Amino acid sequence: MQYSQLGRTGATVSRLVLGTMNFGPHTAEEDAFAIMDRALDQGATFFDTANGYGGADRRGWTEEIIGRWLASRGRREEIVLATKVFGEMGPGKNDRGLSALNIRRAVDASLRRLQTDHIDLYQMHHVDRSAPWEEIWQAMELLVAQGKITYVGSSNFAGWHLAQANEAARARHSLGLVSEQSLYNLFTRDIELEVLPAAEHYGMGVIAWSPLSGGKLGGRSETGVRRGTADRRHNPADLTAQLDRWEAFCAERDLAPGQAALAWLLHRPGVLGPIIGPRTMEQLDSAIDAVDITLSDEDLATLDEIFPGPGGPAPEAYAW
Repeated sequence: MQYSQLGRTGATVSRLVLGTMNFGPHTAEEDAFAIMDRALDQGATFFDTANGYGGADRRGWTEEIIGRWLASRGRREEIVLATKVFGEMGPGKNDRGLSALNIRRAVDASLRRLQTDHIDLYQMHHVDRSAPWEEIWQAMELLVAQGKITYVGSSNFAGWHLAQANEAARARHSLGLVSEQSLYNLFTRDIELEVLPAAEHYGMGVIAWSPLSGGKLGGRSETGVRRGTADRRHNPADLTAQLDRWEAFCAERDLAPGQAALAWLLHRPGVLGPIIGPRTMEQLDSAIDAVDITLSDEDLATLDEIFPGPGGPAPEAYAW
């Protein structure tokens, strides 16, 4: 396993982040326990979840599964535990968002479900355009003072949101955001324009979600069917030539496509690591092997040809 600092903090985390969104709806509790056991035994110490995971009719289910695992294993201090707040958790008008009222309620509910007394990284799952930063930071600072959370992160923020949040924290002499969790993969490289530079400027670690672009970068199934046919951002039928080149690239280097896609992210400047969301033990083992893959400069240049990025830094990429 590879390790890195959590942004500009002194905390160390594994560069592969165990995503748990499948636990409950797609992965049975017994299997989820086995996956978490194996991940930790293999050195994956960074576990990510969210209060809303579990499905629309059972929000919080995933946190409950993790909580039962923590209670049964006694290994809480071996992991860095991250969860999120923002999404709708009940019928009330204040059961969502980043108001101080909801943050207070949501963190206590997550702690109960997770069966722990602290959350290591508490992430804002989305921007709340109705909540002022002074209110948000006052609430987060109180949680830090109470020992309920240690660090604050963000997810799905634009570059200017990262600047806005961190400058508001600076004015309050607070640490501010230490990580940003963004959609990032070979197909979707928009964050290279402004999110990655902003995160680097503020000393934030970037965590990539959907590293296989809904499965498309994972290659073909055992039956020869190309994965990711239900991905909402692209129609795979329109990407046949590009995916053919990608799969040929991997075959020429004897790499499993899914592992190569994760390895590319591990080579990206400013990226702490990708989130892996295994539904099965086989998927977990395959993902963990990606940390041992080294891509040459020539390999990386070839991938830039197959999957062109936005064309350089902002504003030159779109202004010149």
